[in-house]
Amino acid sequence: MYELLGDFMFSEKMILCKAKKKNKTIVFPEADFSERTMEAVKYLNKKKIVKVVLLGDESALVLRFKDQIKGMTIINPKTSEIYDDLVKILFEKRKDKGMTFEEAQKLALDPIYFGTLLVEAGIADGMVAGAETTSEKVIRSALQVIKAKNKNEIVSSFMMLYGKNKFFKKRGVVFAGDVSLNISPNAEELAQIGKQTAESFETFAQEKAKIAMLSYSTNGSAKGESVDKVRTAATILKGKKLIVDGEIQLDAAVSSEVSKIKNPKGNLCGDANVFVFPDLNSGNICYKAIQYFSGAKAIGPILQNLNKPVNDLSRGCTVWDIVLVAAVTAIQA
Repeated sequence: MYELLGDFMFSEKMILCKAKKKNKTIVFPEADFSERTMEAVKYLNKKKIVKVVLLGDESALVLRFKDQIKGMTIINPKTSEIYDDLVKILFEKRKDKGMTFEEAQKLALDPIYFGTLLVEAGIADGMVAGAETTSEKVIRSALQVIKAKNKNEIVSSFMMLYGKNKFFKKRGVVFAGDVSLNISPNAEELAQIGKQTAESFETFAQEKAKIAMLSYSTNGSAKGESVDKVRTAATILKGKKLIVDGEIQLDAAVSSEVSKIKNPKGNLCGDANVFVFPDLNSGNICYKAIQYFSGAKAIGPILQNLNKPVNDLSRGCTVWDIVLVAAVTAIQA
């Protein structure tokens, strides 16, 4: 049904196989009203990549999809025996923020929150949503229910980028962050994004992260508040003994020839594989430009520094995007 790009050094087949071995349970709260999500979960279920949990009315779903959903778990929030327990979890999480028990009862019926609560309760290992729901709602549910793994750091996101051109044949895969969450991080937050994205890269790519803290300046070639912020963030990361250069321009981060001219004493030597953008504008625009202009493939955005994995899809996602994000979510679990 779908072509696996197995000739890449970093392959989709590798991601799917790794997810299958973990045998994790992923909840899909939008399958009841998202055709793309339903197509994705049918593939995931058939190939046994993850164990699928759907939210919705079981009789209606069986009537619509018959044997195609055989083997999937279906939970109806309105009639579920665990609803009361999930309400209590939500109320305990949010009562200090002013949520009443009645408000918790109402919010727990929302498929996105119900799915997030299933993850928090350990009934599911992760959640994938966002094909039909705004990123703001999916991420808010994760922050309110799952919360940050390291409470001293922000939650951020990264994108996996890979392809067949000369750039990717050399590297296999690169990670870009933050691409979907933090609008204008300060220097400390930018350093946290760099650290988290490097850790995620090493988990998935199983290579040493080489971090480029990107800017329109390289080693003081230009001035500005943004330049100072990026340079400070890079200094923080160097103190953590990570391989990093910054502030650095993109060409100096990826070309050995340009690096010799602009950054001769740097650590990257034109071989960066983790790219940290100074703000959300640059990160989001750049990853989409790479994807559409170069034909690169992308998986994500993937959230990091959550206690348990919840991932937000782009509303422009394809069926295959959902399959891959679900596999990544299983690996994170």
